[in-house]
Amino acid sequence: MSWNLRAIANPITQVINANLTVPWIQNDGWTIDGAGKRTPVTTTVTVQAQVQAMSAGDLKHADSQNIQGVMRSVYMYGDVQGIVRATQQGGDVLQFPMHPGGPVANWLVSSVIETWSDWCHVIVTLQSPLV
Repeated sequence: MSWNLRAIANPITQVINANLTVPWIQNDGWTIDGAGKRTPVTTTVTVQAQVQAMSAGDLKHADSQNIQGVMRSVYMYGDVQGIVRATQQGGDVLQFPMHPGGPVANWLVSSVIETWSDWCHVIVTLQSPLV
């Protein structure tokens, strides 16, 4: 018997911090045109995400990987992929504001903390605000 801890914890955390509806831009690889220019191929789906400040453990994990910048901890349903340089995979992006009511920004999945069959916990790093 497996437990879906996210399904148990999420209703409780939403009392203090509501889920956000966020676009999840999945990196599906590249196409190469006749001139040799690479163009990313992506799929965008909308998901519910619990965006939180970084915990002490998350900060320690990010520090050990030498990740710097503005970061958030995100819990969500799905199999989000961080960057895997060896296989040239991953690099998924989530889009949500840095602050409630602020402009939407791109957040790169820089590290996958936990991944299960139906949910994951990732660290995202601010890339750029959308204009």
